[in-house]
Amino acid sequence: MPRQQRLCSGWLIGRWVSKSRSTSDQISFAFLKSWSIVKPVTAPRFIFLILVSFSTVISAWGDTLDEIRTRGVLLWGGDAEGGAPYTFPDPQNPNRLIGFEVEIAEELASRLGVQQKMVQTPWSTLPQALLRGDFDIILNGLEVTPERQQRVLFTRPYYQFQEALMIRKESQDIDGLEDLVGRRVGTLSGALAQQILEQFPGIDTVLYDDNVSPYRDLALGRLDGVLMDFPIAHYYGEKVPGLKYAGETYGEGQYAIAVRPDDHRLLDTLNALLMEMEGDGSLSRILRRWGLEGDSDVQFQGETSSVLTYLPLLGQAALMTIFLSVVSMLLAVALGLLLCLGRVYGPRPISLLFLAYIELFRGTPLLLQLLVIYFGLPSLGLAFPAWLAGIVGLTLNYAAYEAEIFRGALSSVPGGQMEAALALGLSRRMSIRHVILPQALRVSIPASTNDFIALFKDSSLCSVIGVVELTKQFNILAISTWRVMELGLLTGLLYLMMSYPLSVGARRWERRLARGRRY
Repeated sequence: MPRQQRLCSGWLIGRWVSKSRSTSDQISFAFLKSWSIVKPVTAPRFIFLILVSFSTVISAWGDTLDEIRTRGVLLWGGDAEGGAPYTFPDPQNPNRLIGFEVEIAEELASRLGVQQKMVQTPWSTLPQALLRGDFDIILNGLEVTPERQQRVLFTRPYYQFQEALMIRKESQDIDGLEDLVGRRVGTLSGALAQQILEQFPGIDTVLYDDNVSPYRDLALGRLDGVLMDFPIAHYYGEKVPGLKYAGETYGEGQYAIAVRPDDHRLLDTLNALLMEMEGDGSLSRILRRWGLEGDSDVQFQGETSSVLTYLPLLGQAALMTIFLSVVSMLLAVALGLLLCLGRVYGPRPISLLFLAYIELFRGTPLLLQLLVIYFGLPSLGLAFPAWLAGIVGLTLNYAAYEAEIFRGALSSVPGGQMEAALALGLSRRMSIRHVILPQALRVSIPASTNDFIALFKDSSLCSVIGVVELTKQFNILAISTWRVMELGLLTGLLYLMMSYPLSVGARRWERRLARGRRY
């Protein structure tokens, strides 16, 4: 191949690579093509051609803006559990998200020439998920604070707000935060309001993870005040009977879009788009439509008449719960049996190693294990998707409990069973497999079934890493609709429908295994 042709081919490869769908595809294709072209050339030309072929890839590595345009979708992190007016299910069509930040995302995506899609992520873990690479930007009421500025880059603010204090109407002796010293005040965990309350050491600050519970507790007398961002107070606090605003607003915060520290090009583009939206009035129209600038002109038609309208969404989340639980339990039983056999019959080093594993996973919270697997392992090069991280966490945790269940079942088998099997000429392995394990399995069924039912409920912890299972979907819908009791009963019924057949099936299996017993 002539030299000019090789160089031209290398340049064309680089151009093609820059337009491919993913960085991994870019590298794989460019490497294979470059290898086929330079195979007959000398080493210096090989090195030169490789540099030419990969120049575009290297320059585009980590360029999120190009990835967004190539993908055709702007992925933004948010938590629908945060509710109105940010991002929440439409009461008339729960499959559709609405809110002023949804409209901002749609406007930004339209100006970029792409579509937009929200990636459901717990609000408290949005920065970690952004750095992990789960989405392109954060657009979900993220306040600009010095602590967050050390980890992510912020665009120009798209909304400025103040904190609103609400109290019960009968509380005549409270005019501001100074009057709440020695009393209980609720707020969101990690919010600007929490920092303001910490400036009053005498106030007993009670932290919450949602927008509804603080106001309900205030109305029930469990709190003496609630300090929240004005949009939250406007959409939730004002709906609770018996509450009122107290004193002046406090502090001043800003909501801004967060990007990764190395995404300067994306940051500049978003800033330019926000300036355009401010200049042509589109941003102001969005805020005004949601009552964040002047009176709201959003017209809600009220909640749907029947709670069964939300059954399809809950059903989809229930399928995710079933998937997580069934797969995790099958893997946990297999791993637990291996751990049990290694601990009971293995050599001492293996036995001690498996014992250490069991004690580690039984002695630490499942929630902590899930967070370490999802957010910690990527630093070691192991980045699991949320659903897979949930399965890994549940499997590793429940395998430790299953190992102890099997060990207890093995100890219940009389020692004479092993001696009799060996006396009949069976090997130790065959004795364990054909004599000891079948008897131990029968004993372990009730405890393992109980673990399986518990796993169905513990799968709700996977919501902290972004898995929308049944409990998470219930929280999202309950906050956006205020129908906690009805949705709670429906969700509880779904959990019962999933767990009760396990109990029935386990009892039948136990009776079947018990046939033919002579002792």
